[in-house]
Amino acid sequence: MLVIKNLEKSYGKFKALNGLNLEIEKGEIFGFIGPNGAGKSTTMKIVSGLLSPDSGE
Repeated sequence: MLVIKNLEKSYGKFKALNGLNLEIEKGEIFGFIGPNGAGKSTTMKIVSGLLSPDSGE
């Protein structure tokens, strides 16, 4: 299971993630879709440990 609680990340004044909450159960297939700048890549970088969040867990 992957649980994300109140994840936040900013790049200067640009807020890439603002209080993201997400639960993905084992065996679920999940995809991120959205416009440029929505925080998809930032979320995956934080989940994989390549980037540290400003806050959240």
